[in-house]
Amino acid sequence: MKSGYQSGNILVYVLIGIVLIGLLTAAIRNVGGYKDNIDAEDLLIKAGQVQRYGAELAKGVTIILEKNVSEADLRFAPPDDNTTQYGDIAVTPENQVFSPDGGRATYKAPPDGVNDGSPWEFFATSQIPQVGSDKAELIAVLPNVTSAFCETMNSQLGFASGTIPIDDPAGAPPCVKGPALNRFDGSFNDASPNTLDDTTFSKLPAYQACVVCRSDGSYNYFYVLMAR
Repeated sequence: MKSGYQSGNILVYVLIGIVLIGLLTAAIRNVGGYKDNIDAEDLLIKAGQVQRYGAELAKGVTIILEKNVSEADLRFAPPDDNTTQYGDIAVTPENQVFSPDGGRATYKAPPDGVNDGSPWEFFATSQIPQVGSDKAELIAVLPNVTSAFCETMNSQLGFASGTIPIDDPAGAPPCVKGPALNRFDGSFNDASPNTLDDTTFSKLPAYQACVVCRSDGSYNYFYVLMAR
């Protein structure tokens, strides 16, 4: 009798162990799901931050233009760096988007984790679908964003789920994320602007969107600062 009793106890312990392992596995899975939810919520928050910053930059451009400054005289020099192609913020500060005497926009780095750390860039080399005429728009570009951020951004903007508009490099330069030498310096590439593949946009006009560059596979977010 004693041996059977002990065997029964062992069986009970085994069953309890199986139940505990199951509970532990479920707990681990729930933690993973919770982390995924946190990551998704974080991307939503950062997508909103990026959109609001694009709006701030556009407002800065408008403030300067309302002072009867020519679009060709707009400048985007960073406040603490006068060595970039964007020039020196101390030169004609009333034309500078980031100057308190100009557009009064705050110069900000992109939120952590949305791209590879590349700063915002400014181009006037792309014709955005159904925005303005056939001329190149002045746009702000957040380059090299992650595919997850791209999907989150476009979902928030109302684009069809699971589709990323294609930035067709048929024009020059390739993609909204142009080469560094094509950063905005007052010149607009109206003769041969880069044209995006408007058939891949599920929502038009596209004053802002995250697109994939067909030539190199990079994901880039753009915000139209001035339609032309």
